[in-house]
Amino acid sequence: MNEEPAKTTEDLIPVSLLTGFLGSGKTTVLNHVLHDTRMDKAAVIVNEFGEVGLDHELMVSGSEDMVLLNSGCLCCTVRGDLVNTLRDMIMLRMREDVPSFDRVLIETTGLADPAPILHTLMSDDLVTNYFRLDGVITTVDAANGANTLERQFESVKQVAVADRLLVTKTDLADSAERVRLETRLVAANPAAPRITVVNGEVNPAQLFDAGLFDPKTKAADVAGWLRDEAYAIEHGKSHDHDHDHDHDHDVNRHDDRISSFCVTYDEPLRLDALEQWFDTIMMLKGPDLLRIKGIVNVSEMDRPVVIHGVQHVFHPPAVLDSWPSEDRRTRIVFITRDVERSVIEDTLTWFSKERSRVHKNPGEGRGLIN
Repeated sequence: MNEEPAKTTEDLIPVSLLTGFLGSGKTTVLNHVLHDTRMDKAAVIVNEFGEVGLDHELMVSGSEDMVLLNSGCLCCTVRGDLVNTLRDMIMLRMREDVPSFDRVLIETTGLADPAPILHTLMSDDLVTNYFRLDGVITTVDAANGANTLERQFESVKQVAVADRLLVTKTDLADSAERVRLETRLVAANPAAPRITVVNGEVNPAQLFDAGLFDPKTKAADVAGWLRDEAYAIEHGKSHDHDHDHDHDHDVNRHDDRISSFCVTYDEPLRLDALEQWFDTIMMLKGPDLLRIKGIVNVSEMDRPVVIHGVQHVFHPPAVLDSWPSEDRRTRIVFITRDVERSVIEDTLTWFSKERSRVHKNPGEGRGLIN
């Protein structure tokens, strides 16, 4: 590949993941979004055109695995695996065989676990040279969503890792069902904005630019990305769920196993303590750490470090030019399965105190931050 990798964050192409369980309305949302002129320079990756059901009036020309839409948007199917597809798209753009897209939207199957896709976007060297994860958009069916969360853990993971939650088919759900679903969405992922969608109609501006980087200001948007205050406002002081414990409450239902909380630490953390802490919790609880994101005050640095992980995979940490506000506390949001908040907090406190006592050389850390 001859195209030069992106040099800075603003040069990277943002990638958004559109996910949601079977029948939750992803196809309707996608078709609506593709009609919007703001998507004219976007590329969409789907599994199969037939499965997605693109509107015929959108299509201009195409082949077995690629379609050019009348809006100018490029749509292609996954060829082999996601890395190969993204590689091919970059090569085609380099040769000017396809329009010069400035955004990628990946639509998953209804049963897909989003974690492997996020792993690819965060850790593959080729992908991270050209693309950056913008956010995860999850559709949830208001009429059946609460029952689906009880039956299907894939649905719970799709909700838990989301940056945006699109609540669809509200016209088919009575008020009790809507309240029931709202309660469970707040418990599973309090920081994700919940957007009501009618007949797939949603403003694309509400869906995109959900990541760390704000393309308008060309700077990190930690407040919009972290939303740590949502955990205090919506969860109160509870360490776990605020579910209504009604008569049919089942402690084994899938979303009752999900905890969402924000860990704060007032004092700067030693680099070696932070790295050893993450090594330990990933070794012990990696598959159950559904998503981690936060801003960290590292004692050896005068600038904040932003971290982002999915299960056992961490995106290369970003060192910001400056603190985004006067708040200098470490704030890390965890969305976990079967992991108590106390385990996270107690281990962080232990490693911080132990490393401070030993005064180990911070250069001996294991590389979370380079």
